[in-house]
Amino acid sequence: MAPLLEVSTPGVLNDRVSGRLYSDPSLGRARFDRLFLIGRSSVPLCVDALKLAVAEAKRGRDTHRYREAVECLRVAAPSEPEATFDQDWLQAREEENKVETNRLLKELKGYKNNLIKESIRMGNEDLAKHLESIGDLNAASETFSKMRPDVSTAKQLIDVSKHLVRVCIQRREWDMVSAHLSKIGGAQSADEEKAVQPYLKIAYGIAFLGRGRFKDAALSFLSADSSIPSSTYGELASQSDVAIYGGLLALASMDRAELQSTVLDNAQFRTFLEQAPHIRRAVAQFVSGRYSACIAILESYRPDYLLDIYLQKHIAAIYSQIRSKCIIQYLTPFSCVSLDSMNKAFGGPDQNVEDELADMIQSGALQARINAIDKLVTTKAANPRTQMQNSALRMAEDYEKQGLDRLRRMGLAAADLELKTGKKPGLFASQTDLMLEEALG
Repeated sequence: MAPLLEVSTPGVLNDRVSGRLYSDPSLGRARFDRLFLIGRSSVPLCVDALKLAVAEAKRGRDTHRYREAVECLRVAAPSEPEATFDQDWLQAREEENKVETNRLLKELKGYKNNLIKESIRMGNEDLAKHLESIGDLNAASETFSKMRPDVSTAKQLIDVSKHLVRVCIQRREWDMVSAHLSKIGGAQSADEEKAVQPYLKIAYGIAFLGRGRFKDAALSFLSADSSIPSSTYGELASQSDVAIYGGLLALASMDRAELQSTVLDNAQFRTFLEQAPHIRRAVAQFVSGRYSACIAILESYRPDYLLDIYLQKHIAAIYSQIRSKCIIQYLTPFSCVSLDSMNKAFGGPDQNVEDELADMIQSGALQARINAIDKLVTTKAANPRTQMQNSALRMAEDYEKQGLDRLRRMGLAAADLELKTGKKPGLFASQTDLMLEEALG
């Protein structure tokens, strides 16, 4: 069992996480994943979350999950009644799973002998769902894939892809998630396209987030259509989750103008933002130039995000990028800023902003110098004379290159050599080709 992290206090998660865990039926197997993550990550919530995870596992068929939850609870609170394995339940459930698997395999074999495509498709679907419920995700993915040759409508193809996406998300196979989503894209009619749009955008966003592509993930979440009922994508994320993922990733990857246009002025995303007003406030503070207020809002919610199954792994990188952007934007209007004012704006009780500034300067993210004697941060102002000279040199080099290229081509034409540009007739590889064509008539 991984060491517990002090990331939250008992009352923090009641509204956003715990409320959804208890009330949202669309979570399915993800409910156990969320409870188990909280139990492994939070000291004050550990025992309660693991006890709920044990109860959730016993409501399902996955005995491996039950063993994992009980083992973790035995380490955290060995005196709890739930920390003892229920051997009778384990044996009965394993026997039931074996009997059910054999029954479904026998039915599927009969369907294949009868050569009825619809029955074969439904038989594969029932077997795959059963395999998913008992935790055999590899076999479930293979069985869901076997449904494809027997689908006869666009809706059935979409359903198959959704099943595969769900399994791949559980296995954290982000590349495969995108591959299965691409098959949905060209399979629906106009009405189906509108209905499935938020599912596609949110699933793509989760896949991009899993691969650390924050800008792509933000754009995907921000383009989700909030007018479609949340039941169509509830198994992936709630409306507040979409607002948090989209807002945080936008803060980490977009400038102020983009944040204003794609987040605050985005009428389509506004419904999502209403479910997470603190994200709207944080974005508004950043756009308004109140960077310390933006960071303060985000820091107050960091414990919640550290208990999110998709965000936890990336929170350190996301917050680091947001802080770096805030510091750079704060320094941009000034040529010299005191370290005391920087510490008031971005420092903390146990955090000295000077070390952070030094790291940013060494990495090249910030063009500045630290005067440790006078306690000043001096930004490196751009030299207009140097910029003009560099621009003139680049223009001269381009002009020389174009001139040599024209002389070379004119020499080839004078020698009656054929010019092959690899383009279709009427298309030219460059402006030089066009000028030569006009000169040769």
